Amino acid sequence: MDDKAADPAKVELRGLRKTFRVKKGTVPVLGGIDFRIRPNEFLTVIGPSGCGKTTLLRVIAGLTPPDEGEVLIDGQLVTEPGPERAVVFQHFGLFPWKTVLANVALPLAVRNMPQDEAVEMARRQLRRVGLESFEKSYPHQLSGGMQQRVGLARALAMDPEILLMDEPFGAIDAQTRELMQEELLKLWAETRKTVVFITHDLDEAVLLSDRILVLTRGPSSTVHRVVDVDLPRPRWEYDVRAQPDFAKVRREIWQLLREDLQEQRRTAVAQGSA
Repeated sequence: MDDKAADPAKVELRGLRKTFRVKKGTVPVLGGIDFRIRPNEFLTVIGPSGCGKTTLLRVIAGLTPPDEGEVLIDGQLVTEPGPERAVVFQHFGLFPWKTVLANVALPLAVRNMPQDEAVEMARRQLRRVGLESFEKSYPHQLSGGMQQRVGLARALAMDPEILLMDEPFGAIDAQTRELMQEELLKLWAETRKTVVFITHDLDEAVLLSDRILVLTRGPSSTVHRVVDVDLPRPRWEYDVRAQPDFAKVRREIWQLLREDLQEQRRTAVAQGSA
């Protein structure tokens, strides 16, 4: 449970449990998650592979119902997707037959926004991510990093209060990834959305976050620890990775993950020899 429960919560997770059915039975994924996400904070979720990070994000998004527990946003129970939340996935999800502008404007049209307003909003967000000169291009004409920026512009066009990001930079090359991290930091500083960001990358987690939620290994993942990142912002204006506190936080997270991985290996060896 978050140790600062008295703080105001934008998102509150209470006793979240989720189990999936498979051919040979069931697989417990979330084993009771209790946590409070503060308004306007950048929260990163990290943990061993298979610990349920994406499932947790989908539950917050209202795309996957929990078996037990509840998600509250501003004190209101979440039962389905809502306009106050937008999701950016690792795979860009752009429609190849639509232009960049049409891709960004699409969710606004679905909400019955007048076409001229939707187009203007889409153009505004494309300017924000530096793609205003590519509005007539098609996704196949863009690099991976540019496609991801289109996906981010599409999410921002909905003007959500909460931005849910599932490893959005996992499918792009390392150099482009660093550029996208910097762009995201600037966008967050400008908009101050509440962000929940999933990643496997320790450096990325420390660079972006106000706090890092570390999950235990599966099955039945729970909150292992919450790590505060007290590095000054804005973080694109100095070499944040060279700071001693950056290395300290990274080391703390890695130690938590390392302990889980070592325990997982010991369990696998014990089961193999039984």
